[in-house]
Amino acid sequence: MSNAVEEKEQQQQQIEYAADSLDYDTVVSTLAAQDRVPWYKKPNLRRLYLLFIGSVLCVETTSGYDASVTNGLQSVPLWNSYFHNPTGTILGLIGSMYALGAIISVPFVPYIADRFGRKFTTQLGCLIICVGASIQTASQNRGMFMASRAIIGVGITPAIVGASNLISELAHPKERARLGSLFNAFFFTGSSLAAIITIATFRMKSHWAWRIPSVFQILPALVTLTFIQLIPESPRWLISKNRDGDALAILIKYHAEGDENSEFARAEFSQIKQTIALEKELAKQSWGALIATRGNRRRAMIAAFLGLATQWSGNGLISYYLSPILVNVGITDSLTKQAINLSITLWGAMTAFTIAFFSTKFPRRKVYLTCTLSILTVFVIWTAASARYQATKSKSWSGLVIALIFIYQPCYNMAFNALSYAYLPELFPYQIRTRGASVFQWFSRAALFLNTFVNPIGMKNAGWKYLCSYCVFIAFEIAFIFFLFPETYGKTIEELAFLYEDDTHHEQARRVRNHKDDADHIAEEETA
Repeated sequence: MSNAVEEKEQQQQQIEYAADSLDYDTVVSTLAAQDRVPWYKKPNLRRLYLLFIGSVLCVETTSGYDASVTNGLQSVPLWNSYFHNPTGTILGLIGSMYALGAIISVPFVPYIADRFGRKFTTQLGCLIICVGASIQTASQNRGMFMASRAIIGVGITPAIVGASNLISELAHPKERARLGSLFNAFFFTGSSLAAIITIATFRMKSHWAWRIPSVFQILPALVTLTFIQLIPESPRWLISKNRDGDALAILIKYHAEGDENSEFARAEFSQIKQTIALEKELAKQSWGALIATRGNRRRAMIAAFLGLATQWSGNGLISYYLSPILVNVGITDSLTKQAINLSITLWGAMTAFTIAFFSTKFPRRKVYLTCTLSILTVFVIWTAASARYQATKSKSWSGLVIALIFIYQPCYNMAFNALSYAYLPELFPYQIRTRGASVFQWFSRAALFLNTFVNPIGMKNAGWKYLCSYCVFIAFEIAFIFFLFPETYGKTIEELAFLYEDDTHHEQARRVRNHKDDADHIAEEETA
């Protein structure tokens, strides 16, 4: 009994020491380590996380549907005939307009998110998506269809940036990384829904065979618009706007279950307030902040790289041009292509959600390196199998290509899907967090634009040799991650605010880390 009392006294001394030295990171880390109650036993936090499903997490369902619906439509005979059987450059233009729209909106999103809030930004994006989907459904020609895809792209960027920041800034520190991981996994709920609806309608004898899948893009956006009304605004954004009372009330309600005397909620509030104040001293609230310091330049470079890597690791081929891939290995039947598309998306959803629950428990660098090494192995074998099929026309090589597409899904999902939206908030301090997310989005959409435009041309003209370009880039990814990715595992967002900075900030981060290690050690002894 005396040991337990002594441990409690040590914990309290740790908290008091940290509070006296204004080291709120240590206070939050210590109190979070003491919290043994799981989120599902906390009514307010449980309600918030359940509302996340229909609001911010559903944004990625919208993204998955929007991105994947044209992939399914390429196997719908009436869509092809209505738009004059697009191939090569024309098909590339149709596919790339979605990414082009997203690129256009990226520069404006941080200003909207920082001035009007994360919720408003998400709602604005969803409303634009609804407009674009309505135009796509009513399209009368190629130009109208391509314009609608661009409008949807304009909407998806603010929706994703707003929603991803809401998750990282509303979630309890203990679940933040896992929820960020789940965010990207919801992409596959949208792509699976698109595949199911397309396979259900493609045999229709009217043009509703492709108009119905188009109009269903509105559904997840409307779900988000409905449920986002029921969740609060980001407390970090509220504090940045001097609405301290509102922010503290949110932290007390959801992170302390309404306990107004909670040390944790008040320490977290002070932590956020202190961090934002320090960040304001270090950087202007402008795009120039991304290149103002050595640390921020490295952050921006990693965000740009992640944006490129999430699209240039081969996933764009599967997500947007599965039909031409299957034709290249001898599969031409529309129903067979639709069935394979549905199977791949459902398998992708299954692996994405499973991996999302585990990937955040491992060091980030190791997960990214394992992911890219696995992808490179798959692509090298895929390239060789495609070459052998072209030479022999053997169904065994065709079958191997299809099997490799299935194997690719968990390899890609373990990092680029599961960690991207968990890793980004860990890299960027609050004042430039939306700009960091926007850099990621811009490079992701730029890579997607180039991907969707070039892929059909490359597959048509170079065949299996086109896959070699992916092998080269994935090899570059491995080197980049090995030499430049920092390890952020086990650190709070506020503690990571000083990652990469000068010696003074390194000393502050070291001090926070030492106190945090002491707190973790105490918590481990308590558990033992």
